[in-house]
Amino acid sequence: MPEETFLRLQQSEGIVCQMASRLLAAFISAGHLNARNEDEVIARSVELAIKLARQADLAIESDDEKNEN
Repeated sequence: MPEETFLRLQQSEGIVCQMASRLLAAFISAGHLNARNEDEVIARSVELAIKLARQADLAIESDDEKNEN
């Protein structure tokens, strides 16, 4: 039986994981994933998700950020 893994992600980490999983699904649908490049494609999905999150953070001013200024 495989060892269980427990994760406790912060909200922002969970959102990035959701984005990364959607990007990974797109790579799979496009036929870009195979046994040899699995780790590379997963890493690329996470990198792109983080890049998207950072760009969104720069472009969007949340209510909390408005109150800090």
